[in-house]
Amino acid sequence: MDITYDYYRIFYYVAKYKSFTRAASILANSQPNITRSMNNLERQLGCRLFIRSNRGIRLTPDGENLYRHAEVAFEQFQMAEQEIENATGLRSGSVTVSATETALHGILLPVLRSFHNWYPDIHIRISNQKTASAVEAVRNRLSDFAVVTTPAKIEKPLTVTHLADFDEVLVCSERYAHLASKRHHLSEILEYPIVSLGRETMTFQFYNDFFFSYGLNYEAEIEAATADQLLPLITHDLGIGFVPESLIEARNLETTIYRIPLYEKIPSRSILLVGQSGASLSPAAAKLRELLLSASDGRTGTKTQKQRKH
Repeated sequence: MDITYDYYRIFYYVAKYKSFTRAASILANSQPNITRSMNNLERQLGCRLFIRSNRGIRLTPDGENLYRHAEVAFEQFQMAEQEIENATGLRSGSVTVSATETALHGILLPVLRSFHNWYPDIHIRISNQKTASAVEAVRNRLSDFAVVTTPAKIEKPLTVTHLADFDEVLVCSERYAHLASKRHHLSEILEYPIVSLGRETMTFQFYNDFFFSYGLNYEAEIEAATADQLLPLITHDLGIGFVPESLIEARNLETTIYRIPLYEKIPSRSILLVGQSGASLSPAAAKLRELLLSASDGRTGTKTQKQRKH
């Protein structure tokens, strides 16, 4: 029996919603065309599929039997279409990520390298921002997700996933190298010019709170706009400052910068993945997120993927 696929497709929606009008709307067709197609299907099958009345339509026993088979078939078609969409989505498309400088070097860059090697046709957009701006970009759906550092103010409906922890150290150039020869108290280093991120950043607030916990005021003689400006300012003898270990490694400055040991322990900070609750990611963005979570598994073990909703 040679019956067009379109008839079965139309039948599926009419039977599912018990309405010719609803099926016509979903299929972007006219109700007369839907009715005509179902009349043709009944004629070709040689049976009635619907009982029509003023209260709507209902399926006949033959209609119920056909719908059971059609429902299974359409579920399989939809699953196949989703698999194809996911596969083709990684051969084209784009992903947009907002990231802080520290998060970029701390975990994102090596993941991006692998992602780009595996999916070279995906267009990647990275927005290098402060934590607050990166989070706001996700909230406004300008980024698929953000990778930021603590402290961070993140509220509903955004979600947070812990990716990794990192440590920061107090460093200086050769001009202040004598400070690296022994351990110091925080109160002692306040006698030297401090290079820091601006007071409007969460990093400044972090160190302001850290110093305050010891009864000290954190003041910076030179304020940088972004984290990647800190090390050039420090290496050019403008002062001492706190920087992530990952930035020192990324800039290959192990032999040209000096670590200043402290009696007070600098609290560890975290790298977070921030997303939009309930948002459906594109196949490309979903795959990059998956790779980030896998990378965090390798770095922090059971501590990763502890998802919190704020």
